[in-house]
Amino acid sequence: MKDKISMTNVSFDYLRHSSDFLNIILNNISSCILLLDKKMELQAFNEPLISIFSARKGEDLLYVRCGEAIGCAYQVDEMKECGKTSQCANCSIRESALLSYFEKKPIYRDNFSREFYMHNGKKVMKHLQFSTRCFEFQNDSYIILIINDITELVETKQKLKEKNEHIKAIQARH
Repeated sequence: MKDKISMTNVSFDYLRHSSDFLNIILNNISSCILLLDKKMELQAFNEPLISIFSARKGEDLLYVRCGEAIGCAYQVDEMKECGKTSQCANCSIRESALLSYFEKKPIYRDNFSREFYMHNGKKVMKHLQFSTRCFEFQNDSYIILIINDITELVETKQKLKEKNEHIKAIQARH
């Protein structure tokens, strides 16, 4: 198998019938990968969904709407379904996913920040980068949503910016 895998370094065609191998890959990358339908309901997801968004640990998330699965604070605070809160019309993920689905327009590395509830009930600010794309499989259309948690990077950049501003202020006084 090692020789066959190394010969396919350009494509995963050899592995397309190996769902076990592809599941191992999907569950061992740090990006959260969600497959959604046009109603924004989860059709499939990988393990990082639980580590990045742990609001519903141990629950069956299949066919749950995206915002509900990831613990969107608006959905929880307003006690409304994902897609029906006061902020859903402004949701970058929702807008991008639907744009990808209906207009077949891929979205690459869009950033947004929002509060999410974690499994312990604590609300936390997360900074995310995401991409969306529509694809067809067995005569059905799906949205692939890839989310990366960039909170640590954004917070580190903010701290660095504040330190630099502090240094400039000290230098300006002297």
